[in-house]
Amino acid sequence: MSPRGSAVREEALTEWGSHMIGNTELRHVALAILAVIMPVLVHPSYAATLGPVTDPIGVVRIPKGAPIQIGAYWVMSGADTAMGIDSKRGAELAFKNIGNKLLGHPVKFTVEDDQCNAEGGQTAATKLAANPQMLIVLGGACSSAATPAAPILWQQGITNICNACSAPSLTAPDRGPQYAGFGRTIASDIDQGSSDAKYVFTVLKAKTVVAVHDGSPYAQQLAAVMAKSFGGLGGKVLSIEAIAPTDVDMHPVLAKIAAEKPDVIYMPIFVAAAAQMLRQSKEISGLEHTTLVGGGSLAAAQFIEASGPAVIGFHICYPDVSVDTMGKGYPAFVEEYTKAYGEAPISGYHANAFDAAEMAIKAIPKVAKADKEGNLYVGRQALRDAVFAEKFDGLSGPIACDPYGQCAKFKPAVYEFVSDDPKTFSMGQEPEKGLAVGQVVSGLHEQPAWDVRQAFHAGVGDCDALGDFQPHRFKPQAGHEVECHAGLQLGPVARPQAHGALAPVWWVAEAD
Repeated sequence: MSPRGSAVREEALTEWGSHMIGNTELRHVALAILAVIMPVLVHPSYAATLGPVTDPIGVVRIPKGAPIQIGAYWVMSGADTAMGIDSKRGAELAFKNIGNKLLGHPVKFTVEDDQCNAEGGQTAATKLAANPQMLIVLGGACSSAATPAAPILWQQGITNICNACSAPSLTAPDRGPQYAGFGRTIASDIDQGSSDAKYVFTVLKAKTVVAVHDGSPYAQQLAAVMAKSFGGLGGKVLSIEAIAPTDVDMHPVLAKIAAEKPDVIYMPIFVAAAAQMLRQSKEISGLEHTTLVGGGSLAAAQFIEASGPAVIGFHICYPDVSVDTMGKGYPAFVEEYTKAYGEAPISGYHANAFDAAEMAIKAIPKVAKADKEGNLYVGRQALRDAVFAEKFDGLSGPIACDPYGQCAKFKPAVYEFVSDDPKTFSMGQEPEKGLAVGQVVSGLHEQPAWDVRQAFHAGVGDCDALGDFQPHRFKPQAGHEVECHAGLQLGPVARPQAHGALAPVWWVAEAD
C-alpha cells in the first residue's frame, strides 16, 4: 500500500470513528477497532534506504541545521493537568541539560493535549504522526490516551516512551504488534495492584473491599488486579462498581456500597470523580467506619483543592517518589525545577518524564548517521531497538527495558494527606509518605531501647508476615545489617514529629 493510500484510508477510518454521533460507548468501540486494524493497514512493510541508512520500516532525514523533532502528548487541560504539566517540565529540563541541542541540531519539542481520554489521545497522536520529521514521542500521562495513541504512532514507525501510563495491558506479553514501539519509564499496575492489596489486607487489616473504577484502562485494570490479589490473600471483594469520570452525584453508588458494609473502598480514579466520592462519602450513613483509598492519579494540589477538608487522613497508594529513594541526581533536579518554574514539582511524574527524555537523548546518537553534507539519518526500527536497549541509573531509579517495553521497577509507598491547603502540596510531605508493608525508610526518632535508624511499617507481629516485600532488613546504629528472620519481633514506636495529625503506626524490628 502506498503512503498516500495509507493516508487516505487512515483519514476515512478516523472520520468514521469520530462521527459515532453522541454515543460515548460507540466511540470507544470505534477507537478500539482503529487501534487494532490501522497498524495492519498503514504500517510500512518495506525496507527504506536514505543516505547511509537502510531500515526495515523507514528512515528520517534531518537536513543540516534542521531541528531534531521530538513530540509528546500529555493532559494539558481539565482537572488532571498537574500530571501533564509536571511531565512536560521534567522532559523540558532534560533537554535543557543538553542545551536543547543534539548532534549539532536544535531540539524542537512539540506537546499535544491528550485530555486524559481516548478521543484526546487519538487526536494528539494523529497530529504528531502526521509530521514525517517526528522522530520519537514521549507521553502520555494517562493509559486512556496511550491505548489508542501508541498504535497510531507505531503505524508510522514512531517510538513512544510513556512516563505515567501504567495499565498492565500496555506492556503485557500478549499486547499485540501494534504496541511494539511502546515502552515506559513507570512501573506496571500489575505490581501496584498487588502491593495495594497487601497494604489493605495486612496493614489496614481489611477483610472486605469494594473496588470502584471509571471505565478507563488505568482504573479498570488496576482495580481488577487489586481485587484478584486481595481475594488471593483471603479477603472478600464484595463488588466492583463503575462510575463515569464526569459523574457529579455519587450518592447513589455510595449508598449502594454502604449497604454492603465494606471495610475499604478502593478507588484508583481521577481527580474530579475522586473528590466527589470522598466529599460525599461523609454524608452517607453506614460509611462512618469505611476507609477510602485512592491511587497515584490523585497526587496533585488540584485534588486537595477539589476535596476540601475531606482530604485530611485520605490515603493514596503510589510508587515511592520521595527524595531518599530516587536517583542520586534528584535533589539537584528538584532545585533546578523550582528555579525554572517558581514552584516545587506539582505531581509525581516529572522524574519519569525526565528519564523518558533521557532515553531518547541517549538512543538517538547511537543510531544516527551523517553524510558528508552534514545531513542526519535515523532508522526508525533501529531507534526503537536502541531505546529498548538503554540501561542507566535514571532520576526515577534504574532504567532497563524488558522485551515488552517495561523499563521501570516498582517501589511501594503509601501517602496520607495531612492538610487541606493546596499550597502545602509536596510529595512526601503533603501528602505525607507512610510506608507499605516491609518498606524501609529513614527519619524516625532515635529509639535508645531499640537502637535503630530504619523501620518497617506493618500491622503484623513478625517478619514472616511481611510477605515478599524487600528489603527485609534494618540497620542498627552500630552500622551492621541484620536479616529480618522468623521470630524477630516487631514493636510500635513513635511516628516522626514533622506533622501533628494522626497517621498509621510505625513499627521497628528489635536489634538483637
